[in-house]
Parts: sequence; structure tokens; C-alpha cells
Amino acid sequence: MKKRGRRKLVALAAGIALLFGGSIGEAAALSIQEAVDLALAQNTSLRITEKGEETARANLKSVRGANSVDLSLNGNLTDGRTNNEARQDNGSLSLRADLPVYSGGRNQANIESAEIGVDAARLKTERAREDLRLSVIQAYYDVLEAQRKVEIGQETVDKYQAHLTYVEQLFTAGSKARLDVLRSSVELTNVKQALLKAENDHEVKLLTLKNLLRIDAKEELILTEDFKFVPFHPRMEACVDYAYLHRKDLLIDVYNLKQRELDIQAARAGFLPSLSLSASTGASERFNPGSDHNHNYQVGLSASWNLFDSGVTEAAVDKAKTARDQAELTLVKDKEDISFAVRQLYYSMREAERRFAVTQAAVSEAEEDYYIASEKYRAGQGILLDIIDSQEALATAELNFNSAQYDYARYKAAVENAMGLELGQDPGIADPERTAEREARIREMGGIPPRPRDAADYRRAKEVIDANTPAKWAEQAAKEAAEARERKGDR
Repeated sequence: MKKRGRRKLVALAAGIALLFGGSIGEAAALSIQEAVDLALAQNTSLRITEKGEETARANLKSVRGANSVDLSLNGNLTDGRTNNEARQDNGSLSLRADLPVYSGGRNQANIESAEIGVDAARLKTERAREDLRLSVIQAYYDVLEAQRKVEIGQETVDKYQAHLTYVEQLFTAGSKARLDVLRSSVELTNVKQALLKAENDHEVKLLTLKNLLRIDAKEELILTEDFKFVPFHPRMEACVDYAYLHRKDLLIDVYNLKQRELDIQAARAGFLPSLSLSASTGASERFNPGSDHNHNYQVGLSASWNLFDSGVTEAAVDKAKTARDQAELTLVKDKEDISFAVRQLYYSMREAERRFAVTQAAVSEAEEDYYIASEKYRAGQGILLDIIDSQEALATAELNFNSAQYDYARYKAAVENAMGLELGQDPGIADPERTAEREARIREMGGIPPRPRDAADYRRAKEVIDANTPAKWAEQAAKEAAEARERKGDR
């Protein structure tokens, strides 16, 4: 209770310092959301990814320019003399404009592909933000878990130290054998070793979090938030279906497939003629000898058609088709991988949730067992081995409970990430407008090629998303709880 009180005081002081823009001994005090926000603002890897959007926009600007007016200005001034002839000074200036009229679809395909590339680059950045958020949350809980392990280790050392002191007193009084003193001393040394490892692990986990936040490794960091159990209601199949529509990297695969199809269209343009419109005007002037001024203009339409290129265009088309097939297989593979990842993480989360309930009761039982063993030993009715076993069981139960809590928190965050939830979005809430927009975009790109064994996945996804509301999840949870009570009554 005292330690919990100290934690609350530290958190309160850190919060007040953060509110007024100050710090405690220049320490950074951060909640989970504040840590995520700091990482999104400062993480170097994310900033590198964001540069991809600028590259995509520059590429779009470039390909649009290739289908627009090309304006060029040329001029020259010459001064010359041949043998004994008089010196000649000439000058000319010309302005030319060219506009592609028809490129066989190449320019249009390249522009559409570049526009899709801009969207894909934006989605890549958003996915990187989601992944960074997950990394920060997991690192945050890693530090909290490691910190609690240190506290449990210190409590265990204190108990062994107190027990060793008590046994030494009994040995001095002649009521206990030297063997009990030696065994107690060895056990104390062992738990001290475990404490040292736990302290080192805590420092490493803290360093990992600081690296994600891009803050100085020497700066003190205070974590103001701890584990809080938040139930997760969506069922596994609903999570998988949600991921099919909302995982940004899967949508990027859809975009990539569409780009490869446009590459085929651009390559086939080599079989077709191209047309361009040109207009030019110019003027020339002879300065010496005498003076002569000329002005001209030209307007024309030029066409070109490569009738035979020894199979170069055909090879380019075949290459583009192969790239398209690879993109389609990649899309199907990533869909399979996402389904597997969501299911695997979901099972792990539910397993941690069950461990959380079981180990919480085990801690209370282990505390009672340790108390009984200690009192029996003090009364001379127990043996040293009972004390050692009960203390080890208590420490294990506390560590298991600690591990179950943070495993659940980490896996829950991982499931939400694997589903493709927006940053800060509640897993029980689907944005109807965003879902409709995403569905329309996927259909526009040609859809997600289904495998034979899950051809209904995409159609079922819409039904699941439409029903994805907190009320529906609560209704389902109540139904499952009622069924569980009925089964328990039957037994």
C-alpha cells in the first residue's frame, strides 16, 4: 500500500510539472498517449518515411509535365569572316512550343499511376505511424513490467534477508542448525542475482523506449500510467474481416497491382502511333555588312509510328505482365499473412486474458501459503524447505500475474494494429464514411482477388463492418456470458 501511495504521488507531481511546462529534475513525465505523440513528432525513421510522399508528389508533377506544353527558347549571335571577305555579324532568336496530342495511352497511364503512387505513399506513412504507435505502447508496457519485476525482486530479497537474520538469531541461541543458516544464505544470494538481472533488464527496456521517443539516454523518464484492464469484445472473425478492408499495407498492394496494370497499358503504347502539335516563331538579323531582318513562324502536326523494333516493345509488355502477376500474388500472400497474424495475436491475447484471471487468485493463495509456512517455522513445527518453497511460489505467482497483465495489454495493442485501426480509434467503432470510401476505392482498383476457400470473405466483410458498433459487441458479450452461466448451471 505504501508503494502504491508513493507511485500516486510521483504521478501527480509529474502531471503538475507537465501541466505547467516544467519538469522534476529535468525528468520527462509521460503517459502512454503523450509518449506516442512525442514519438510521432520526433522519430527519425517516421520522418524518413514521410519523405516518400514528397518523392511521389514530385514524380506526379514530372509525369504531368511530360503530357503538357513544352516551351523552349533558343538564340545565337555569330561574328565571322572568311578569307578576304567582309566581316559578318548575325543574330537569331526562336521560340518553340510542343504539345503531345496522342501517345497511345502512355502518358495518361503514367499520370494515373503516379496519382495512385501519391495515395500509396500517404498510406505507407499512415501505416508507419500505426506501427510506431504499437512499438511505443509495447515498449512502454515493457518498461512497466520490468519495473514491477524489480519491485518483486526487491521484496523477495528483503524477505530472504529478514529470514536469514531470524535464522542466524536462532542459530546463535542454539535452536537451529548451521545448515539452515547456510541454506538461507545461499538462497539470499540467488535472489540477489535475479534482482541484478531484473534491474539490468529494466535499464535496457527503458533505453529502448527512449530510443523510440528520440530523447537523450541520460534523461530521466517517468511513466505516469500503469496497466488498466480494458475488455476487448470483437470476435476473431470480425477482426479478420475488418483487417481485409482497413489494413493500409493491403490497400497499398491493391494500388500496386493497379499500377502494374497501367504499366502494361503504357508498354502497349509502343505498338501505336504518337501525335504531337508544335508551333514556333523566330527572327533573324544581319547586322554587318548592311542590315537585313527576317521573321518566320510555323505550325504543324507531327506523327511517328515505330513499325518494327525487333521485339523490344513486345518484351516490355511481357515484362510488365510478369510484374503484374507478381503484384497479384503478393496481394494474395499478404492477405493470407494478415489473416494469420490477426488470428495468432487474437489467440495470444485471449490466452493472456485467461492467465490474468487465474494468476490473480494464485497470488492471494501463495501469500497465505507463505504466511502459514513462516508461522509454522517460527513455532518450530515447520522446516526450512517449506519456507523456501513457499517464498519461491509466491515470487513466481507475482511474476506470472505481472506478466499476464502486460502480455494482455501488449497483445491487445498488437491485435488492434493488425486490424488496421486508425490511431486512437476504439476497436468497437467503425467510421461508416471511411469504410464506404475504402470499399469504393478497393472496387475502383479492381478489388482484392479472393482465394477459392475464402471467396466470401470480402462480401462478408461489409456485413461485419456494418454491425461493428459498441452496442453490437456488448450484446454479443452478454449473450456469451448468459450461455456460459447456463453451461455452468448444467454442470
